[in-house]
Amino acid sequence: MTQPLSPELHLHIVDDDDGVRLSLSTLLTASGHRVHEYASGEDFLAQADTTQPDCVLLDLRLHGMSGLQVHDALRQRASPMGVVFLSGHGDIPTALDAVNHKGALDWIVKGSPNAELLERIARAMQHLRQQAQHQQARQAVLQRWHSLTPREADVARLLRQGLSNKAVAQTLDIGVRAVETHRARVYDKLWVSNPTELERLLREHGVG
Repeated sequence: MTQPLSPELHLHIVDDDDGVRLSLSTLLTASGHRVHEYASGEDFLAQADTTQPDCVLLDLRLHGMSGLQVHDALRQRASPMGVVFLSGHGDIPTALDAVNHKGALDWIVKGSPNAELLERIARAMQHLRQQAQHQQARQAVLQRWHSLTPREADVARLLRQGLSNKAVAQTLDIGVRAVETHRARVYDKLWVSNPTELERLLREHGVG
């Protein structure tokens, strides 16, 4: 069974066909999704909050800006939005290329069964949720990292390499007791308890 979106995540339908927008909006709203509709790519880019990790159902063939041009505009903005292209059968190669080479999440042929459409949207949204959670976690780790003093950061970088307190002291030309004090503060601020946890935390979040 397809799960509804989290309250903070929305779906944006961009299609110049009124019938397609109405059909998709009705289906997705009934399934528990928060839906926004746009009749053109220009309207979408002007009205939507593209800083949110929402999902965009984007028609490849739009009047005015094409779906690919809208997607490129989102990439230029470094938007975290994920794009699922809506295509006709004749546009399948273009849709595949957009997924494989341009970073779109998926593509759906118009007229696909509702169950398939909902399942593929659910997969796209789960991917976006995971990305958003990772980004939030990284920001939290970055905030804790920046709370370190310059000397604590130096000690942390050496500890993550597996250096002993004595080796850290020699490298930084400070006393072992000072290293122990800095190490305790590093562990407290970064919520870790040993060098292995420290290295994993910083590596997983690209910090330090």
